[in-house]
Amino acid sequence: MADTKPGSRKPAFTKVDQLRPGTSGHNVTVKIVSTKMVLQKGRSDGPQARQMRISECIVGDETGVVVFTARNDQVDLMKEGSTVTLRNAKIDMYKGSMRLTVDKWGRVEVTEAASFKVKEDTNMSLVEYELVNVVE
Repeated sequence: MADTKPGSRKPAFTKVDQLRPGTSGHNVTVKIVSTKMVLQKGRSDGPQARQMRISECIVGDETGVVVFTARNDQVDLMKEGSTVTLRNAKIDMYKGSMRLTVDKWGRVEVTEAASFKVKEDTNMSLVEYELVNVVE
């Protein structure tokens, strides 16, 4: 008898150049090109140490790069040059450009180094999108 559970399936992986605004449920394996802390506030002392950290990271694969917004514990996993798998990631829009994020329903996993070379000249976050309402 097979060890797999009924209904379980292998996750489908997406490439960076296939990401589109308003989409979610992406599984992406990317290398971290650079990381920059953009927000760090809160108290790290006391009985309820609550600290909010946000870091913007340029991540990519062989098809292009995109900005990934890392929050709190995710910031510690984002080290330049390492490879991570983002599970159930979604695209958020910030000032008309795409940002890849992983919320509480997703997961960031550090994996073994990928063999691909990151294509840094195709930045998907530099493409500006505009919301257009269609009246029927």
